[in-house]
Formats: sequence, C-alpha cells, structure tokens
Amino acid sequence: MNTKVLSYDDLKIVPADVYEQMNYHGVLPDEVTQQETMSVIEEARACAQPQFCFQVVRDCPPFEMGHIILRQLRGAEAYALFICTAGTAFEAYQQRLKEADDMVRIFIADALGSVMAEKCADRMEEALQESIDKLGWKHTNRFSPGYCGWHVSGQQQLFPLFHGQTCGVRLTDSSLMVPIKSVSGIIGVGKNVRKNEYSCGLCDYEHCYKRRKPSQKDAANS
Repeated sequence: MNTKVLSYDDLKIVPADVYEQMNYHGVLPDEVTQQETMSVIEEARACAQPQFCFQVVRDCPPFEMGHIILRQLRGAEAYALFICTAGTAFEAYQQRLKEADDMVRIFIADALGSVMAEKCADRMEEALQESIDKLGWKHTNRFSPGYCGWHVSGQQQLFPLFHGQTCGVRLTDSSLMVPIKSVSGIIGVGKNVRKNEYSCGLCDYEHCYKRRKPSQKDAANS
C-alpha cells in the first residue's frame, strides 16, 4: 500500500481552478467573490491535510464496471486501486461554515473541496507513474464508481480491498464516501495502455465533472 499525506500547497491549486468549479467559465467573478474565495483558500491552507493511498494488484477485481470502462482498461497488465480525499480536517472546516450559516463561503468551500479531491487524485497519479516507471509501464485514465456505467454501489466492493487502510474515508450504507470530498476507483497499468483525453463521447452522464463546458468564445460562435 502506498500512502501519502499532502499539504494544501502540494495540490498546486490556482484560483482559476476554483472559479471554474464555481461555474465562472473563462471569466472572473466580481471582486467581492474573489476576495471571499481567497479568504476561504487561506483558511483551507491552514487546516487541510489531503491524502491518498493506492495499491497495485495483478488481477482485475470482479467489479461490474460496464463496457465503457472495461474497454479503456483493455491491455492492462495490472490495476491500481486508489482512494484520495480532501481530508477530515477540511470537512470539519466546511461544517463550521455551515454552522455559521455563511452561504457564500459554504458555496466557495464546496467548490474548493471538489477541486482539492481531484488535485489530490492528480498527485496520486504522479506517484503511481513514478512507482511503475522502472517497469516501463504507463497508466490509463482513472475511473470511479458512479461514472461511465459503473454504479456507485461498486464502492462496497472496492473499499474492503484496502483492509481498513482507506485514508480515513468511510462509506455510508448508500455508498457515499465520508469525507464527501473524496475520489476512489481504478486505473489500468502496463506497457500497452494509454491515457486519453477525457472524451464525453464515451459516456452519456450529463453531470460528469469531466464534461467539457463551453467557454464564452464557444458560446459566441455557436
């Protein structure tokens, strides 16, 4: 098992990442929102302890992932199972904002938490690649329960494979992760796999965070 606790700065988040998550696509929010966002970022920097864990297994677990993911994993010689999270400290910070009923900062922190979880997964992928470089292997995109035809209940099969070493993330009976700002799933590794640009043509899930959002330029030309 490979595990690592990160700092906020390790995530390499820039404000534009948060604005994009807040649906400011290619434009800046008003000055007050920018100031509030920077304030939330500084508070998160002071408390957050994002972390990830992953393990590489030779045989693909018998997950019911659907044909889309199975096709993308084709050619893999092994499989990385992973969990990444913005962490319990950040979730506690979000709870304090909710108790204060600060709706603007709650919204900003929610967006920031989503970015943190995904950036943590990016750092996990870098660590994974470093660990397989010596084998001359590459890796596929990462795929998670709840996307591309893999039902979210697949979490119930995935988590026991970590034997309790889940970076402090637990599952509810409905298969939601706690802290909620967490990402889990599978990655194929091997000499004959590749990582593709996320293509919405692969999947019909309209609310996927990877689905490309039109820029103002695109909208003007449509």
